[in-house]
Amino acid sequence: MPDPLAVLRDAPEHAAILVDFDGTLAPIVAQADQAVALPGAVDALTALATHYAVVAVVSGRPISYLQAQVPGDLVLSGLYGLETRRDGRHERHPEAAAWQAVVDAVAVEAAEADLPELEVEHKGLSLTLHFRTHQEHAAAALAWADDAAARSGLRVRRAKMSVELHPPVEVDKGTVVEGLVAGLSAACYIGDDVGDAPAFDALDRLAARGVAAVRIAVTTSESVPELLDRADLLVDGPAGVLDVLRSLLPRD
Repeated sequence: MPDPLAVLRDAPEHAAILVDFDGTLAPIVAQADQAVALPGAVDALTALATHYAVVAVVSGRPISYLQAQVPGDLVLSGLYGLETRRDGRHERHPEAAAWQAVVDAVAVEAAEADLPELEVEHKGLSLTLHFRTHQEHAAAALAWADDAAARSGLRVRRAKMSVELHPPVEVDKGTVVEGLVAGLSAACYIGDDVGDAPAFDALDRLAARGVAAVRIAVTTSESVPELLDRADLLVDGPAGVLDVLRSLLPRD
């Protein structure tokens, strides 16, 4: 069988390795603030960064969280592209910054609303309602988010076991991928959630322009069929991701 990773390994100086965080580098946990990268994952990424043109973590998490979990100088994209850290610089999307006060106000409303057992996570430029530990309240969380979006102008972004409210800025993991891969000849993206579908879409667009694209989906008990059906390679949980990362190191 052909090795789908060979196009990356053969010319690392012209390739990008882009990886989601939750469910990909880090096992899924009940409480969002307890997620940590699998031991060895950050070391593998750091080693890859010495060989590949771009190695990045692309996540819905804020940069403040990612920096604590992925120390060093790796490229980080947080909040689906609303924040970035690259070459030691932390930048916010200029259009999103104008919505800070609105996000803050809606976060206060969510914390004070009648949303029993739900965790409200204020991420700075966005907020998330988590219902993983109380899935019976999913419909209430989704309805509240839809109503808050209609009142505030924020946009709803659905995720696995949660719903998010973001500024109405045209960024997602797809736009992040296209920006990071610009000028390169090969790229892979590894993800597990519905929020990673735009990254696969971006790889499709890049492939149509001649970029060698590898779509890698992570299989777990909560896998998203949309990603599994489109993947060039399936891996078993974060441990499988770690195996892939290590296999991408140039061979002696």
